[in-house]
Amino acid sequence: MGAPMARRLVEAGHEVTVWNRTPRGIEGAAVAASPAEAVADAELVVTMLSDPAAVLEVLADAAPALRAGALVAEMSTIGPAAVAGLRDRLPARVALVDAPVLGSVEPARDGTLTVLAGGLPEDLARCREVLEVFGRVREAGGPGAGAAMKLAVMSALVPAQVLLAEAVAGGEAAGVDPGALLDVLGATPLGALAERVRPAVERPAAEGGVPERRYGLGLAAKDLALAAHPVRTLAAAARERLASAVSAGLGEADLTAVFGYVGRASREPDGSGAARRTAQTAGGGAARRSGTVRTGGVEKINPASVPATNGLYSHATRSGGLLFVSGQVALDAGGNVLGEGDMAAQSQHVMESLARILADQGCTFDDVTHIRTFLTDMSRLPEYGAVRRRFITGEPPASTTVEVSRLFRPGLLIEVEVTAAVPGGR
Repeated sequence: MGAPMARRLVEAGHEVTVWNRTPRGIEGAAVAASPAEAVADAELVVTMLSDPAAVLEVLADAAPALRAGALVAEMSTIGPAAVAGLRDRLPARVALVDAPVLGSVEPARDGTLTVLAGGLPEDLARCREVLEVFGRVREAGGPGAGAAMKLAVMSALVPAQVLLAEAVAGGEAAGVDPGALLDVLGATPLGALAERVRPAVERPAAEGGVPERRYGLGLAAKDLALAAHPVRTLAAAARERLASAVSAGLGEADLTAVFGYVGRASREPDGSGAARRTAQTAGGGAARRSGTVRTGGVEKINPASVPATNGLYSHATRSGGLLFVSGQVALDAGGNVLGEGDMAAQSQHVMESLARILADQGCTFDDVTHIRTFLTDMSRLPEYGAVRRRFITGEPPASTTVEVSRLFRPGLLIEVEVTAAVPGGR
């Protein structure tokens, strides 16, 4: 998404400097060697990244170089809690607008995205002309309102697509032709969605019908996890379905890959689907699914949505209906400490990692029975507490917080582990 958006800015005559985590250039734009170099002297900084952790990591590197009076337009889908956390960590001299978008790569190329903008009126006015380069700007309200609107919209659109996948699979089982079903749905309010998914339905991946990746299935799963529904809803059920598809290795596929996934699951002998399918391994009878190993009655869980462990522990284990999540810390995929010295930044990363692991097993923070926190400095407990309250919004679980002299890696300030009851778990 970021690359075609940067091209739009170049074509509109703006002076553009780009930086990408995977190095790449844009014709007509200067290429920076680091986030700090990219934002130096910039009046407006636009971020388009995959998730809250990526945004916080990149802007932590860039923040010292932001000039007084600069404006950051955060256009990723990270949710209002992360936007509030970002505001806390940006210098007071820097303004912030949250402006996530509706649309995929093609609308980004064409400048037909819908931009959901939240922020102070004076800040929105400063960046509106630039945001209009990307498409139609819809002002959602004050700070965080754009991020909240984006999650609310995706909580309707993504489950609708998962529901349609299940309808196609169920119809096929009853002898209904999928193409004919889409034809009928085309004359209903679901018509536009039916046409979007038609290539995936009528030409399965096995027959060469892999759709262009417009909205990644893994990103859709992330978006629903960020929505953090406080009750068991259709969106929560869709989130669980997508989390199992990510665990089955489909995180990098387009969201329409859920049609083939659901179809295969419906043909499983026990009806439980690929996410629960087990198979004997050659070495000793452990049953596996992507990211999960079963040994006896215990599942060892390592979701693809969080950085891999060092092989000496699993991110979580599950026995029946109980989920035990290992202590999470602020390390990136390379094992580097994130937000060194910044308790709020590390707390945000930790809570987001916990949310992804919980979501992989169909849980939210409402399902947590106990949370245990280790701090290297108890005087900084309020900084952690402010972040935690953005994630645990209902009646809190049982809790233990202790101060320790140090954690396993220098620079780490906090480690948090949780235990949860899996909804419907046995």
